[in-house]
Amino acid sequence: MSESVNPEEVPDNGIPEGDALSQAEEILNGVEVPAEDAVAQGAAPDDAAELKNDLLRLQAEYVNYRKRVERDRAVAGQMAVIGVLNSLLPVLDGIDAGRAHGDIVDGPFAAIAAKLETALATYGLEKIDATGVPFDPTVHEALIQQPSAEVEVDTVSQVLRNGYKSGERILRAAQVIVAVPE
Repeated sequence: MSESVNPEEVPDNGIPEGDALSQAEEILNGVEVPAEDAVAQGAAPDDAAELKNDLLRLQAEYVNYRKRVERDRAVAGQMAVIGVLNSLLPVLDGIDAGRAHGDIVDGPFAAIAAKLETALATYGLEKIDATGVPFDPTVHEALIQQPSAEVEVDTVSQVLRNGYKSGERILRAAQVIVAVPE
């Protein structure tokens, strides 16, 4: 009634490789229940089809469960990375302040700062482009507005604190001064 599974095809988790639903269909299609045996056992001929459908539904639920667990695992990993990136933003602020004051120009600390920024970029951390771009309230936090005859739309004229994003997710909005049309 059941097919044997080659032990070489079974990974460490005990589940044969391949799509579970297709495996279930293959097993069920290989099983024949003769009508006279089913009647002799007191089962109606429709019971075999009903049992087959139940098994197919169960297999489909299992496949969906596995997909959902894999998706949740990926989201948990992304959230962990975002948590670490958020905790390092004050360190990047310190590096930016040191560069602005001329303390981090050359030397070993400048090299370490560059390595840290490169390492964080490999995990998806990006500075938000801010100076000279149109003001976007989803990525910029306007602290000051200054009238200007040189702009036609609200434009970021100066960055007071850098903003960062990871992919499309904004980790921190850039704090800016906005030039507005007169």
